[in-house]
Amino acid sequence: LFASGDSQTLAHLEAVYPRALRLDPNVKEYAVYEMLELSQVYQRADQFDIIHSHVGISALPLASLITATATVHTLHNNFTTDNRHAFSYYQKQPYISISNSQRQIDLNYVGTVYNGIELADYPFVAKPLQPSYLAFLGRFSPDKGPHHAIAIAKQTGWRLKMAGKVDAVYSEFFEQEILPHIDGEQIEYLGEINHPQKTELLGNAAITLFPISWQEPFGLVMIESMATGTPVIAMNFGSVPEVIAHGKTGFICNSYAEMATMIPPALELNRQTCRKHVENNFSVSQMVNGYEAVYRQIIKDRIESNGRIHAANIQF
Repeated sequence: LFASGDSQTLAHLEAVYPRALRLDPNVKEYAVYEMLELSQVYQRADQFDIIHSHVGISALPLASLITATATVHTLHNNFTTDNRHAFSYYQKQPYISISNSQRQIDLNYVGTVYNGIELADYPFVAKPLQPSYLAFLGRFSPDKGPHHAIAIAKQTGWRLKMAGKVDAVYSEFFEQEILPHIDGEQIEYLGEINHPQKTELLGNAAITLFPISWQEPFGLVMIESMATGTPVIAMNFGSVPEVIAHGKTGFICNSYAEMATMIPPALELNRQTCRKHVENNFSVSQMVNGYEAVYRQIIKDRIESNGRIHAANIQF
C-alpha cells in the first residue's frame, strides 16, 4: 500500500510522508508528494500483478507508459469541465465507478463497486435519543445543503444537530448562511468531529437529512447513518436512488419542501431494516468481493489478449 505513514493497514506500507497531508498545516503543495508516491509505484511496476489507483488523473500518464502491469482506476469524484479532457484522452484505461450515476462520460468502465464500511465500527441504535433531533453531517458547502437542513428544521420545528468541516473557500458561506442560525438550542453546530462522535450523532438521531444539490458520486453519510439504524431523507441527485431503498430505509425527494413532509413517515421506518440494507449492500466484504472480481477479470483479459498477440506472431 502506497499511502501516508499514519495509514492503518495489514499490507506492507510505503509512505513518502509520515501523516495525512490534509492534517499537516506545513504542507502547501500536495502535488509534490503525490508525484513522489506515483514515482515509487511505477518504478516498481514489474513487482505487481495489478496496480489499483485511487488518485484520479495524476496516475493516467504513467499508467499509459507501463504496459507490463495493468492499472485500474477507481473514480471517487465527479467529472469537471477540465478533467474530462484528461479522462477522455486516456479513455481506454480500465475504470471502476463507485455508482452507476457517476458514469457521466464514455470510458472503459469495468465495474461499479460501491463504497463499503465495517459494520462493527457503527453500533446499531434501536431507539433514537430523546428529545428527538435531526442530524446533518458533511462539508459546510452549498452543494451539501446545510442551509437547506436548517430551513427544514425551522419549518418543521425540529431540533437539528450539525457537524462537519468548514473549508477556507466556504468560510464566507458559513459565516453568512449558517452561523447566524446557530443558537445552541434548536440549531446546534458540533464542529468537525471524530469517528465515535460521528456514530453517536447519527445513531442517536431520529432522521438524517441529506439535502444535497449536486450529483453526489456516492455519499458515505447515507450508509453510515443507515448502519446505525437511522433512516435518511435525501434529495434525488447522483447516487441517492442507488443507496437508499425508498420507503424502507428512507425517502428520496425531488424538492426540499418534500423532504420536510417526509419526516413523519420516516419516523415509522424500521431501524433494523436500515441496518440490514447496509449489511447486504455496503459492507467491507461486499466492496472487497467487487474489487477482487474486477482484478480477476482484468488479469484474465490480459492473459487472453497476450495469448492472441502471441498466436498472431507465430509464423508457419
